[in-house]
Amino acid sequence: MPAHLELLAPARDAEIGIEAINHGADAVYIGGPGFGARDKAANPVSEIARLVRHAHRYHARIFVTLNTILRDDELEGARQLVWQLHDAGVDALIVQDMGLLELDLPPIQLHASTQTDIRTPEKARFLQDVGFSQMVLARELDLHQIQAIRAQVDRAKLEFFVHGALCVAYSGQCFISHAHTGRSANRGNCSQECRLPYTVKDAQGRIIAHDKHVLSLKDNDQSANLEALADAGIRSFKIEGRYKDMATVKNVTAHYRQLLDGLMARRGNDYAPSSHGHCRYTFTPEPEQGFNRGGTDYFVNGRKIDIGAFDTPKHAGIAIGHVGRVGPEDFEVVLDEGFSLNNGDALTWWDRQGELQGVPVQTAALIEGLRWRVQPNLPRDPALRELKDLFPNTPISRNRDMAWERLLAKPSSERRVRVDLSLAQTAQGFELSLKDEYGHKAAVRLAQPHEPARDEAQAQAQMKEALAKLGDTMFEARRVRLSLRESLFLPAAKLNALRRDGVAALEATRAAAFEKLPRDAEVQPPVPYPEDALSYLANVYNGQAAAFYARHGVKVIGSAYESHETLGEASLMITKHCVRWSLSLCPKQAKGVTGVQGTVRAEPLTLQHGEDLLTLRFDCKPCEMHVVGKMRKNVLQQLKAEPMTFYRQRPT
Repeated sequence: MPAHLELLAPARDAEIGIEAINHGADAVYIGGPGFGARDKAANPVSEIARLVRHAHRYHARIFVTLNTILRDDELEGARQLVWQLHDAGVDALIVQDMGLLELDLPPIQLHASTQTDIRTPEKARFLQDVGFSQMVLARELDLHQIQAIRAQVDRAKLEFFVHGALCVAYSGQCFISHAHTGRSANRGNCSQECRLPYTVKDAQGRIIAHDKHVLSLKDNDQSANLEALADAGIRSFKIEGRYKDMATVKNVTAHYRQLLDGLMARRGNDYAPSSHGHCRYTFTPEPEQGFNRGGTDYFVNGRKIDIGAFDTPKHAGIAIGHVGRVGPEDFEVVLDEGFSLNNGDALTWWDRQGELQGVPVQTAALIEGLRWRVQPNLPRDPALRELKDLFPNTPISRNRDMAWERLLAKPSSERRVRVDLSLAQTAQGFELSLKDEYGHKAAVRLAQPHEPARDEAQAQAQMKEALAKLGDTMFEARRVRLSLRESLFLPAAKLNALRRDGVAALEATRAAAFEKLPRDAEVQPPVPYPEDALSYLANVYNGQAAAFYARHGVKVIGSAYESHETLGEASLMITKHCVRWSLSLCPKQAKGVTGVQGTVRAEPLTLQHGEDLLTLRFDCKPCEMHVVGKMRKNVLQQLKAEPMTFYRQRPT
């Protein structure tokens, strides 16, 4: 049997989730009313239930993120929420906190969040054996590492991020936000300290890079690697972006839907879709139109030097031409072939200091050919009207295209299931049989006197046309057949009513055939955790999580960083990204270079932003970087340590 591939799209709210399904997602992940790792993307259970009903029509799935670490006093609320989500029809939960596995939960499938930091076959096998049915692997893995995990994980489905923003740290291994602002990434409130500019100095205090965003990465784009990832064992292809807008989710989902459909068309014996229906779009997907920092496939094909968005963490846009004349109130742009401008667009360029500048377009008017006059939307205050370093011949880009946004603001996709319809004559009237392309069947009957047709050919053509008019239903007619023993006529109103009843019956058959995802049982006796001691890096924040690890053989269990037990210098971020490598200062890069080999050492570097000073330490054997620092005093003063019960509290 072919392996089923799943396209997993994000949703900030139910409306975006519905459009993700309409644009080809096999599954959607969305936050509930609490305990999700994106605290500004919460949704009431009633809205999630509405999304579930829509998704299940296509046999698509809805996963809810309950992936923060929880305090002891939050566990009961989380447990109650899980039951509500189960009753709403949610297919699975994406979780980080192992304390949830110790609670009285309904039989809902559990998926291991990327926050659980799955980098090794041993960790993946453990999570499978304690009952996780699907797991999001670390973004930093290469194809060989994925294959090694697949060899150890024989039941759980492997999931991998294929598009969107990249966290520079291993997920779940970043505490810099909490240390500097009190906003915990593990609690869904990251302040994105990694996107700030830093000055990099070496051990002698010499400046290596000044005000560069050296911890800011380009965006993930695995468009070229989907087949290789599938062959390595990935079955769920995940798009990042629960804060993304409707247009971005539509666009990126459609892009990957087309790529996966192309893969499955070539490899139909190996791979098949995991939900039903086919999409038709009113637009050509272009992921670069949405917010992005440039693309990288990160470490999938090995370490590469060009993975950073060091100049800016903002969206520079698509190059469209260059500046012509610059006047006191307006300027001209000479566009490249194939582009045009719109009122409301936003244009960008790089100034002489390498900083990204930009301005919204108030009006754009074609002069002639490819030359346009732009009236910028600027403040009336003359002191704020300067367009810094905008000179003739400056390359110009666009990071907001109003024509594109207007296109995607409209209905932009239809998702249909193909169906065969057959109208047969019965003793008392007619029977309409329907069978969709997945084998689901339904039949409805109409008691109606047989009325001879005056013109047989015309009557049959009209009946076939009426039966094929499936309108705004989820179906489209693949074949329509008439099995009539006589030349009969059926009034249009009767035929339309029969067709509507048939569609409803087929939907009911499909709903009855929909299979809930099973909850995988934990292996007994409990399997041992791969390590017998855990530090703050394990994010244990409640007594039930501690009990979980103790039940699996862990003898020493440290408390989460958010408990404020780790007060001295600590690794605030652990990352596969290496600043030395990106700045061509790695000893491995010097290997074999005459006159250089042996002179470059992996000595610590420092990062400075304002008064914050961080140390970069390099662990060359696993090829990892640690960003080391302390918790700010004001964070300790402003935030009390949350109530804990499983460890000795630090004396006040």
